[in-house]
Amino acid sequence: MAEQETESRTLEAAEDVAPEGAASTGADQEAATVSRLELEKIKNEYEQLKTERDQLVDRLARAQAEFENARKRTERERQEFRDFAVGNVVEKFLPVLDNFELALKAAGSAEQLRSGVELIVKQMEEILRGLQVVPVVTVGEEFDPRQHEALGTVERDDVPDQHVAEEIRRGYKLRERLLRPALVRVASNPKQTSE
Repeated sequence: MAEQETESRTLEAAEDVAPEGAASTGADQEAATVSRLELEKIKNEYEQLKTERDQLVDRLARAQAEFENARKRTERERQEFRDFAVGNVVEKFLPVLDNFELALKAAGSAEQLRSGVELIVKQMEEILRGLQVVPVVTVGEEFDPRQHEALGTVERDDVPDQHVAEEIRRGYKLRERLLRPALVRVASNPKQTSE
């Protein structure tokens, strides 16, 4: 609609320069011819620009569609990778679950049950080592708030001040990344604090 209005205004302007049927001199006719040539040139440029614009709009729409498709494909691949990684880890722990179920069904003494659970714990620790998950070192180490979470303090003469005296819950690291801090009690050594 706007394109048609622009064209009609351009044509009207050209007709104003040299109206039909008017008596014109040679200079007027020459000016009208030049104006018609300029008008023709402007129309051609306009059509060329219009074609270029349409091509650019089409290319932009295609680029947006390609970008959206790539984004969706990347998200789908990420989800598939996560599912695959989780599946591999869960698969390694299924035998542990099987052993726990067998231990629950077993009819034996408390000592037999305990030794069975100890074997299962060793099996789990082995799997974790295979996944490069290692426990955070605690007892006897200096308290490190980046790896330890203090549950409280305990007075102890046999452990240096501000060192871990007891481990309540084991912490774990995946390579160098902390998965869970160790829950500990920190020693308060009265001999060292009074000096």
